Amino acid sequence: MRSRSAVTATTAARCSARRGCRRVFALVHTSRAHPGDASHHDQPDRQGTETVTDEEGPIRVLLVDDHAVVRRGLRGFLELLKDFDVVGEAENGREGVAAADRLTPDVILMDLLMPEMGGLEAIAAIKQAHPEIEIVAVTSFIEEEKVTSALEAGASGYLLKDAEAEEVAQAIRAAYNGDVHLDPAVSRLLAQRMRARKDADPVEPLTAREKEVLSQLAKGAANKEIAYELGITERTARTHVSNILGKLGLASRTQAALYAVEHKLV
Repeated sequence: MRSRSAVTATTAARCSARRGCRRVFALVHTSRAHPGDASHHDQPDRQGTETVTDEEGPIRVLLVDDHAVVRRGLRGFLELLKDFDVVGEAENGREGVAAADRLTPDVILMDLLMPEMGGLEAIAAIKQAHPEIEIVAVTSFIEEEKVTSALEAGASGYLLKDAEAEEVAQAIRAAYNGDVHLDPAVSRLLAQRMRARKDADPVEPLTAREKEVLSQLAKGAANKEIAYELGITERTARTHVSNILGKLGLASRTQAALYAVEHKLV
C-alpha cells in the first residue's frame, strides 16, 4: 500500500505544472484532522460563522473529482463550516450523474477532466435530468471553449484548482443562491468575448422562459415573485436565474437587471 506522501506526489504530478492544484492540495492538511470516507458527513466541532437560514438547513454538496486527495481536502474544509453538508463523492462523470440521481444535492463541485465521462458531458446530463441542481465547474486551466461550454451546459460557476479555500465556499454559496461565481481570469475572458459579440442579439443564448425571467429581474423581482408571476416553483426560478447569469457572463442579479435595461429588453 502506498504512503500518503506517495499518493500525493503521484496525484500532484497529474495536475497542471502552470497553475496546478496547490491551493486544493493545501486543504488536505485541514482534512487530516477529520479522517473518513464518502459516508462521513458530520463533524462535532464544525466551525464557521456564515450559515444558510435555519429553515433551509445546510447546503448539500456532492464532490465529483477523479483525484481522491482533492475530494478529501475539499470535504475536510467544507465540513468545518456550519452551512455545508457533503452528502457524497464520485470519481468520474458517470458516477457523478448516478450520485446526482440518487442524492439530489443542492450544489455539485464538478471537475471537468475525468475518465469515463468528462465534466462537460456530466453537467449537461445532470442539468437535463435535474435543472434545480446547481453545478460549479472546477479545472486547472482556462480554455475559452471549456468555459463557455460549461456555462452553456448549465454550470453556475467556474473555479480554477488554485482557488483559495474560502473562494470555493463562496462559489458554492453563490450557486445555491442563484448567482454565478467566476474566477477573475474567467470573468476577464468572458468580458472580452462579450465585447467581441456586442453587435449580436443580446439575448440569443436564452430560452423563451429565461427571457421572461430576465424581464422580471429587470423589474427588481425576487425569486418568490418571479415564481408567482410565471407559475413556477421558487427553486425553478432560482435555476433560471443561474442559467441566465451563466449564459450572459454576468455575476449577479443586479448585473442582469442592468443588462436588460441597457439592451432595452424591458
